[in-house]
Amino acid sequence: MSTDLERAEQNVETRSESLKKPLGLFDLVLTQILFVVGSTWVGTAAKLGRAHLFFWLLAILLFYIPQAAVVIYLNRRMPLEGGIYQWAKLGFNEFAGFIVAWNVWLLSITVIALGGMFTTTNISYAIGPSAAWMPNSKLCVSVISSALVAGLGWTCIRGLSLGKWLHNVGAFAMLLVYGALICLPLLGLVRGELKSYQPLQLALPTMSIFYCFNIFSKLSVGALSGFEYVAILAGETRAPARDIGRSVIIASPVGRNRFRWNFIDDRAIDIVD
Repeated sequence: MSTDLERAEQNVETRSESLKKPLGLFDLVLTQILFVVGSTWVGTAAKLGRAHLFFWLLAILLFYIPQAAVVIYLNRRMPLEGGIYQWAKLGFNEFAGFIVAWNVWLLSITVIALGGMFTTTNISYAIGPSAAWMPNSKLCVSVISSALVAGLGWTCIRGLSLGKWLHNVGAFAMLLVYGALICLPLLGLVRGELKSYQPLQLALPTMSIFYCFNIFSKLSVGALSGFEYVAILAGETRAPARDIGRSVIIASPVGRNRFRWNFIDDRAIDIVD
């Protein structure tokens, strides 16, 4: 059995030898941050008020840390191009690998589809009231979505020698946004607009168990997942067995702390503007 597995791994490695290796540790760390960190989950946490820290800690303990450990272990065991697809295929069977690949493909389609609307909404919000019509315009959303898909497609054709810079710039932008969110309450204190700032107050939830489970699942599976995707690029990484695991270790504190330090009011907030 082990001989068959080793032979299958060798076949994957042989097919991956022709791939360029543009990804180093620096690129992998930024890609990890880009994949894990997301801005939409701040609004989800805001629904909990001060209880958000309790849910973040629970999600980190029960999902985030185990996920990181599994990715590090499997990548050291099988640092193969395709990552989770190869792990499922070689560890279980062809059908399991197909289901994993199918789910990743569906996720990609969903993210790209939502990306057009998300980008249109953000542009509208940045311009101001005069652009409030943009998210409601089918033509506008279609044009922006088409441009987004065309740009991503062209980047994919060029490969990761270009695509890694898209990841890097996106990660830096995400870090800049979260840095601003963390610093805004401090600015409010200096300007006298905020009386106190206690970002790490721990409060137990008072909502129903079903509501709590709903939010917890979003914060854990939604907000704290993503480490497994970088392993897909193992065949295009210079030292995948070493650097992908290191990138998880380096990036995990960023993913762990970026939500917990965000300012949340004492009250639960239903809509974050």
